[in-house]
Amino acid sequence: MASVQISNVSKVYDGGVVAVQDVSIDIQDKEFVVLVGPSGCGKSTTLRMVAGLEEITGGPISIDGKIVNEVAPKDRDIAMVFQNYALYPHMTVYENMAFGLKLRKFPKAEIESRVREAAQILGIEEYLQRKPKALSGGQRQRVAVGRAIVRKPKVFLFDEPLSNLDAKLRVQMRTEISKLHHRLEATMIYVTHDQTEAMTMGDRIVVMKDGIVHQTDTPLNLYNFPENKFVAGFIGSPAMNFMEGVVEQNGGLHFREKNSPLTLSVPKEKEDTLKSMVGRDVWMGIRPEHIIDAHAAPAQAAKAAVKVEVVEPMGNEIFVYFSTASDTQYVARIHASVAPKTGQAMEFGFDMTKALFFDKATEKVLR
Repeated sequence: MASVQISNVSKVYDGGVVAVQDVSIDIQDKEFVVLVGPSGCGKSTTLRMVAGLEEITGGPISIDGKIVNEVAPKDRDIAMVFQNYALYPHMTVYENMAFGLKLRKFPKAEIESRVREAAQILGIEEYLQRKPKALSGGQRQRVAVGRAIVRKPKVFLFDEPLSNLDAKLRVQMRTEISKLHHRLEATMIYVTHDQTEAMTMGDRIVVMKDGIVHQTDTPLNLYNFPENKFVAGFIGSPAMNFMEGVVEQNGGLHFREKNSPLTLSVPKEKEDTLKSMVGRDVWMGIRPEHIIDAHAAPAQAAKAAVKVEVVEPMGNEIFVYFSTASDTQYVARIHASVAPKTGQAMEFGFDMTKALFFDKATEKVLR
């Protein structure tokens, strides 16, 4: 396998449309890196430049230490799995998986061995003589992955491979791809707009927006230590709550919500971070799991009266959408035993030790 270096790479289309801007990602040998972000953020364009399917406007891309900007896709020793599977409908599963090897003049015995091995790994041996139209979506996706495996490439590229599958099958297939990564010890670059896929699959995640990399880190570091408001809001489900407000000094530091009397005490460990922001507008970010029923909240939690707007039962937990005096809606993730009702007045506890604060002007996290 091989490392991949993307160094200040840009892509500008005709008319000056900037799709990717100064993207730098250093992917280690055998690493599973996920590019994630909203539609149009440039993640698929970046992947296609690595594959050689898009011309690079600026900056080098290296695979295994060799710059590949001018190297044809077929000579880059990569294999790509597409969103729409891209299988030949008139060929059997075996023929689809063997086709690339035949073009490269591999001996028949070698082709047979590689196809059988890949089919065994993916559990599709019984489908080798079927054509794609006789397969389910999940089976077709396995064939597309198998076609990549038989190549034994230096780098695997996945472009939103699970987006056409139903929810249950997506969970199953992302587990299978993760297992495949460990079994093959392969270098993999995976593109998705689904942050749950990114969090559960990647060794590291690259969060992109508007063609720019906002942060690259491990899943847990992105979750716990986001660099800015966009990353904080994009990673996590349900998404982080953001309260607009101001920092005040009144016998200690407090955060007061805009257009509301709601005031939350800032814990001692966060005072050094916020003391320079007294009198200034900030965003406070707090995740739904850190807002809890006041009766179960620790003594140091900041309490606030709220109104329940919508209740979504999720089994052993409930998503409670609530509003404050500002009429802004937020969400809490609480235990199902609390059982609130729509329209009910409640008191929630805010674990302010877990809250993050962001500069209103720059949206960068305050530390």
